[in-house]
Amino acid sequence: MGNRFICMSKKDTKINGSKSRRMGSRSQRKLLEDEEVALHRRALSMALQQHQLSQRFDPGSMSSRRVAGGATSRRRTLSDPFSNSKQASDFLESLKGMKIVLVHGEGFGAWCWYKTIALLEESGLVPVALDLSGSGIDTKDTNSIATLVEYSKPLIAYIENLPGDEKVILVGHGCGGASVSYAMEHFPQKISKAIFVCATMVSSGQKPFDVFTEELGSSEDFMKESKFLIHGNGTDNPPTSFMLERQHMKALYFNQSPLKDIALAMVSMRPVPLGPIMEKLSLSPEKYGTVRSYYIQTLDDRALSPDVQEKLVRENPPEGVYKIKGSDHCPFFSKPQSLHKMLLEIAQKT
Repeated sequence: MGNRFICMSKKDTKINGSKSRRMGSRSQRKLLEDEEVALHRRALSMALQQHQLSQRFDPGSMSSRRVAGGATSRRRTLSDPFSNSKQASDFLESLKGMKIVLVHGEGFGAWCWYKTIALLEESGLVPVALDLSGSGIDTKDTNSIATLVEYSKPLIAYIENLPGDEKVILVGHGCGGASVSYAMEHFPQKISKAIFVCATMVSSGQKPFDVFTEELGSSEDFMKESKFLIHGNGTDNPPTSFMLERQHMKALYFNQSPLKDIALAMVSMRPVPLGPIMEKLSLSPEKYGTVRSYYIQTLDDRALSPDVQEKLVRENPPEGVYKIKGSDHCPFFSKPQSLHKMLLEIAQKT
């Protein structure tokens, strides 16, 4: 039939142009929606693949404050460790192959680290994201988990199976900080550094739940009155777990997170076993105290307020403290680049 040349009036051109723009706008929105759906699928696929590989996934403004041994403080950018491309290359080379174990917080799973995993791998590190018992796609019934040891079993098993004198960096988020603290006490020789990300870095004799009393009230009142409790063994028996309602989760955890990550969390979060967070930790200077620790504060956090995080740092001073402005309780969603840079800087410290 050959090519056709169609001559249109100005009016026709305007009408067709307007239709074309509307269709283009709808097409762009559809492409964005498809891209977000694909991202969620990739994230969930990553979590599934990680679990199938025995739960291993192998192959903005910031300030740093040193608190150990004194009250000195200073501001600096993360480009300070190197000022040219050769130094940057040497810096990344020094991190190559270093294992960094990512331990999720309450209700989350290995899936929540998908952005951090990708960024760490690009930098040459080997991230290992674990599902704690009853979390993520781990099949254990949350209501059957009564102790911190049971909850932390996947982390304990991973550390116990490390070869020879190999050491790893542990990163704990939220209540995952309790599992990291437990590992520091029982396997200090296998941990080179511990990084608490807006986490329950409690002192000896404290319960992880104690950190959240500002938001949830005392543990005694919570166990009696909270509407979020789940009675897995029947209402005549003590509650076994809890789960916040969707609107509460969004308000407390995700006040700065992208909508696509909130959507992922809403279909992936699981109940939190009560036993592990109501258990007092026993930590000693001879074991726990020998592991180098760091704390990353999130300054727009509504689940664990900046004041509470500051209190944790004062009561149990780590070697270094970092702050992420504009981050909610989930910096791996709201500020992944900032979190990544801080993890790299801490990892290279000698």
